[in-house]
Amino acid sequence: MRKLLTTCVLFGTLSGLGLAATWNGTLLDATCSNRHHGAKACDARPSTTAFLLDVNGKRYALDTKSNDEARSVMKARADKATNPEATKATPVNATITGRIKSNGHIRAQTIEVQ
Repeated sequence: MRKLLTTCVLFGTLSGLGLAATWNGTLLDATCSNRHHGAKACDARPSTTAFLLDVNGKRYALDTKSNDEARSVMKARADKATNPEATKATPVNATITGRIKSNGHIRAQTIEVQ
């Protein structure tokens, strides 16, 4: 019985990892993008609170937890820059690993910015 339970847990864990996907794109400010209906490029800034990931023109919203993580990553990026103001005017390229939730939002497991 114990072997069966261990095997089920192992397969469940591995199947969850298999659902993860990776997206490479540009982080955008979701509030700005919604306000301008996507007509204007709204690059993410360290002060952004809601993010979109633009992958070759297709935009994905991040869920609440992922927005918090992206905000932390953006602030850390600004702290590491020699000139924090320089990060405010340039597009932020990001790699996000996670999965798409049923509502279409990305639930990120990892967020890396360049």
